[in-house]
Amino acid sequence: MREKRKNGAVRRMLASGCSLFVLAAVLVLGAALPVYAFDIQKEDGRSVYDYAGLFDEEQIREMEDEAARVRNEADLDVVIVTTPDAEGKSAQEFADDAYDEGGFGQGNDYSGILYLIDMDNRELALSTCGEAIRIFTDQRIDAMLDEMTEAAQRDLGESAGVFLKEVRCYSGRGIQSNQYNYDTETGAVSVYRSIRWYEVLLAAVVSAVVAGGAVMTVKKQYRMEADTRQTANFNMAYRADSQFKYGNETDRLVGTFVTTSLIAAGAAAAAAGARRGSSMSGRSSTHHSSGGRTHGGGSRKF
Repeated sequence: MREKRKNGAVRRMLASGCSLFVLAAVLVLGAALPVYAFDIQKEDGRSVYDYAGLFDEEQIREMEDEAARVRNEADLDVVIVTTPDAEGKSAQEFADDAYDEGGFGQGNDYSGILYLIDMDNRELALSTCGEAIRIFTDQRIDAMLDEMTEAAQRDLGESAGVFLKEVRCYSGRGIQSNQYNYDTETGAVSVYRSIRWYEVLLAAVVSAVVAGGAVMTVKKQYRMEADTRQTANFNMAYRADSQFKYGNETDRLVGTFVTTSLIAAGAAAAAAGARRGSSMSGRSSTHHSSGGRTHGGGSRKF
């Protein structure tokens, strides 16, 4: 009996030790197993980063070719990203951070646009930066998302193709004349100012006409043609009336007049419209990413 008790205690100790060993092994192996973590880095000549595995090789090849054409024509970085895990972020936050952390953008202002297909939140998102913020206004972003969402209902690869087509279209049109950025976090307004080629031409023509007219008038009134008698009389009259007289003169300030007027500046008008929630086609709403960079864009569920 005593021997049986001893054997039972040994078995229990072995079972307990085995359980502890299995638990430790599970913890070690669990720590060693790869966990999905989004880590994107820009690669030269690459525009499509399909981490969710939504596209086949032919689709990716076609997207890369089209993105390269748009990038060269518009001088903007064009990026397509898919993800199965948004890491607890909204689609817009994830798109902004992917753009910044991936090192995308061209020039000193990191100009470009990123299209995110977020399979975690089932959402499409656009993130713009630099000059692309001014090109892709709120109205244009909404129109693009309308087309892309409709295409996504049929095929996600088709929606990426629609995105590239829309980017090429709007970048070709350039920045609208009434464009302004509105910071949704601070309320600051930045109005885009530019001079069109026809405005430069008109200004040059008007200046030439005015200057030419003034020159012709002066030449006509003070022409250098020979008129000896008139010239002689002028010289005699000038010398006869010439004299110098010195004296002390004092200027006294009699009074001052101040005139004020209210000028409705473009920036002030834009700011007022932004505060009223104006749907002006030239508005680009902006925000800041977790890294502090300014972005535009928008998102839509699909």
